[in-house]
Amino acid sequence: MKENKDSHSGHRRDFIKKASIASLGISIVPRHVLGGVGFTAPSDKLVVAGIGVGGKGESDIKSFADSGKAEIAFLCDVDDRRAANSRARFPGAKYYKDYREMLEKEGDKIDAVSVSSPDHNHAVQAMAAMKMGKHVYVQKPLTHDIYEARQLTEGAEKYKVVTQMGNQGASNNGTRLMSEWFDAGLIGDVTEVYCWTDRPVWPQGIPWPQTPDTVPSELDWDLWLGTAPYKDYVGGLVPFNWRGWWDYGTGALGDMGCHLVEVPVRVLNLKYPKDVQCSVGSVYVDEFKRGYFPDSCPPSSHVTMTFPKTDKTNGDIKLHWMDGGIQPARPEELGPNEVFGDGGNGVLIIGTKGKMMCGTYSENPRLLPTSKTDQVKVSEKYERVPGESNGHYAQWVEAALAGYGKKEVSSPFSVAGPLTETLLIANLAIRGFDVRKELEGGRVEYPGRYIEMLWDAEKMRVTNFEEANQFVKRNYREGWKL
Repeated sequence: MKENKDSHSGHRRDFIKKASIASLGISIVPRHVLGGVGFTAPSDKLVVAGIGVGGKGESDIKSFADSGKAEIAFLCDVDDRRAANSRARFPGAKYYKDYREMLEKEGDKIDAVSVSSPDHNHAVQAMAAMKMGKHVYVQKPLTHDIYEARQLTEGAEKYKVVTQMGNQGASNNGTRLMSEWFDAGLIGDVTEVYCWTDRPVWPQGIPWPQTPDTVPSELDWDLWLGTAPYKDYVGGLVPFNWRGWWDYGTGALGDMGCHLVEVPVRVLNLKYPKDVQCSVGSVYVDEFKRGYFPDSCPPSSHVTMTFPKTDKTNGDIKLHWMDGGIQPARPEELGPNEVFGDGGNGVLIIGTKGKMMCGTYSENPRLLPTSKTDQVKVSEKYERVPGESNGHYAQWVEAALAGYGKKEVSSPFSVAGPLTETLLIANLAIRGFDVRKELEGGRVEYPGRYIEMLWDAEKMRVTNFEEANQFVKRNYREGWKL
């Protein structure tokens, strides 16, 4: 089956033309600009358009509406099945399948856009909205590629819009309390951190299906693919299992890394890593025959990144990421029947004078031994978010209503962008592990395995293994651009 390159071409050309004009500031002008800094809609509600309104997108837009300060006025989804609940909940919202058509036709009526599509389309959708002066909320991970994350970080500042990534734990008290423990010197200087997850909970380390399936009538497959290379539709990919395929998802790191690695990044003020190395779980298809499935993320991995000294550390920090159920050794200070992290996931921060840990979203933070947690009291240094993770949504709505630069949010792109880059650098090592070179005599070699990749953050490139740099920035399919 060949791709229908003419599909949606009219909308693509028109949208790209108009978005380019808008980026120059001479087309659609958002209402908050017309009203000046701090302008709010006449209804005193933020007019929100949702892109991807099933699954997590469904709960996102409901949470915006539940704040009492947002009107869900437009819905966009490529799959009518996934959009059904949101369309029923917001019957007055106008529905589109193509976000470009929605922004083109309704741009002057929209204040803000929520993006909860698959990872590979986050960047183009968020950037299109920002170029039109729309505030944006984007589900984690912020982007699929390192280059995209840097572009969105810079774009948020350039277009002066309020941004938030959907890692709700960034608004929880746990991260703030752990920062206060660390700042008070309770665990001393930190040199090592462990983050782990039991994800993936979808298939990985598998071959791409060889038999295409019939595209469901409710799904626009071409629009779902978006920036990704054209492939025939296969069953089991939509709506969830795309996470395990590199063309669309970012694996367990993309899914859970923003919830877990956010804690040490914030506590220790970590920036970009300077080197990364990894090992990955093997899948054997016969005796001594290791499977080679470069389209799919591996079933498990252990990645180690080195972060340079910050204003909160005395030297380098080694951060270990483990997924697929792999966990670090239990700390000896933890009792034999006490749960490590939250069981399947966790964060352990090791200092010269003590240790502390938490679960997903920084929940249930504890000093070790855990008896110290209730014994130690520190002054509250960091302002709490009303409602914590549930308040993550209202926080963005209120900041957007106030206008750019008026109110803080927990995970603006200035924070979420570098965090996402860090996770994608870890994925760079994982993908580099599977780079294969064909040699004479039918032999193959894997030059990216069992090495340490050196990272130049400023130039966004690996300096000692050029083949890995192909994963820094994808080539989009024709008709799609950032």
